[in-house]
Amino acid sequence: QVQLVESGGGLVQAGGSLRLACAASGRTFRPYAMGWFRQTPGKEREFVAAITWIGAVTYYADSVKGRFTISRDNAKNTVYLQMNNLKPEDTAVYYCAATYGITSWPDGTYDYWGQGTQVTVSS
Repeated sequence: QVQLVESGGGLVQAGGSLRLACAASGRTFRPYAMGWFRQTPGKEREFVAAITWIGAVTYYADSVKGRFTISRDNAKNTVYLQMNNLKPEDTAVYYCAATYGITSWPDGTYDYWGQGTQVTVSS
C-alpha cells in the first residue's frame, strides 16, 4: 500500500506563487508516474500535471502550461508542484496521485491518491 500526503496549500493573492509537495510512503515506491489533479465543488476532477518517476518526462494541462512546474525528488519519494502567476480560477483542492501503469499516462486512472490540499487565490 502507498500513502500520499500533500502539503503547501493556502491562501494567496492573484499573481502570487505556491509550492505544493506530496510525500509518499509505504510499499517500495517506484511508480510509473506521479500526477497532480484539482477539483472545485460541483465540477469533475481536472488533470493538472504529471511526471514520470524515471526520466522525469512531464506533461501539463493547457490551462497551467508556462505557469506551473512539476518536479520530483526520487531520494525523498516526493513530488512538487511549483505554481506561479496564480489566478482565481486556479482555486481548488489539489490532489497528488501515483500510478504504476504506463497506460494511465498522463491523465488516466491513477492507483493511489492523497487527501488533498486547498489552494485559494484571491483577486
